[in-house]
Amino acid sequence: MDGPHGAAVSASGFGLKGPRGWAFRSVDVEAEPGALVAIEGPSGSGRTCLLLALVGRMRATEGSAEVAGLSLPRKMSAVRRISALGPVPGVSDLDPALTVAEHLRERALLQRRFDGSLRALLRPRAERAATARQRVEDALAAAGLDLATLPKRERTVVRDLERPEELRLSVALALIARPRLLAVDDMDLKLSDQERATAWALLRSIADAGTTVLAVCSQAPAGAVTVSTGTAASPAAGSPAADGSEAGTDAEPAPTAATTDRDPDTDADPDTDAGADTHTDTDTHTDTDTDTDEEGPADAIAETGRA
Repeated sequence: MDGPHGAAVSASGFGLKGPRGWAFRSVDVEAEPGALVAIEGPSGSGRTCLLLALVGRMRATEGSAEVAGLSLPRKMSAVRRISALGPVPGVSDLDPALTVAEHLRERALLQRRFDGSLRALLRPRAERAATARQRVEDALAAAGLDLATLPKRERTVVRDLERPEELRLSVALALIARPRLLAVDDMDLKLSDQERATAWALLRSIADAGTTVLAVCSQAPAGAVTVSTGTAASPAAGSPAADGSEAGTDAEPAPTAATTDRDPDTDADPDTDAGADTHTDTDTHTDTDTDTDEEGPADAIAETGRA
């Protein structure tokens, strides 16, 4: 059952195929609310596509999955509303020319504009501003980002941030929405062993606070629910794989997953057609479908980042 905040995640025989072959296939997941789920595998094995499919940004082509009792791909829009993207290269990149304060202000304004209730929008401006400030402060605290430690405090430009600080900022921006499910791609990219351990401790603290966390990595930490996307397909020139690397057109890797136990509630809704082609959506929660009859998974990920 779902907890008061986090979203349970389950999948059975989950797979996504594009015209160039399988991005991932035969994935099974079973994670309780508030779990830390590590999507483990080499680059090119479909890790990012699996991450995006589980948060409703890409449409799977076989198997079934549920997030907080919402079936995928039938209820992709509903899943997007309760999930948020942390750092996902090519999809939710930070603007290197903007300051930390500008990123935080923009995200708070978007949150208030698109996700606020009508009653909230009718509240006095001072009250709405105070609520937005509190959301930002809570998100920064949860992400462990102390603005006073930055070179120019909140006026620090993103390009001047170190990799761990950039990761914390991306996570903080996602947490402003107070999601039930947080997705983080390439969690251990360009991090030292000590920085990697600190980053995992951060994600575990977020999960312990109730938010379910999905994190793509090369190697899962001890104690995490591990989902393996197996071995990348053999390279073949001109065939981009799901994570942007080269993979054979005819290769059909069949990864497996080892996970924890959980029985999700089912909730069928003819919101979309389950048998449609690979699908991506923007992080602004639009419902525009992307036909991948002419696009592979790599092209679909690029489409995901378009506003």
